[in-house]
Amino acid sequence: MSSTNRTVKAGPEAAKPAGQPRQQSLKFRTDDLKSSYCNMANATSTREEVVLNFGVNQNWDQPGGQPGELEVDLQHRIIISPFAAKRLSDALAQLMRDYEQRYGSLG
Repeated sequence: MSSTNRTVKAGPEAAKPAGQPRQQSLKFRTDDLKSSYCNMANATSTREEVVLNFGVNQNWDQPGGQPGELEVDLQHRIIISPFAAKRLSDALAQLMRDYEQRYGSLG
């Protein structure tokens, strides 16, 4: 599986005068990465955490789009802090702005 790494120099060779931020190195390890398809997501929260559920809607082939009981196979639950959820929200908002700029509005 291919990975995208973004590496920025850090350490003594990247030392800057006082008052300037230090660069950090960021490397994504993908040795144990697993991918799966999900076409449904929902989110709930408490004061201390945000819970993201991801799954697959099994009603895509329901004849005539008849109303009834929906069946979703939940596959992943991610629990994050509200601070991490805010960063994720900002990143998704920017991603969608970029997407719509390239491919058109989603509505």
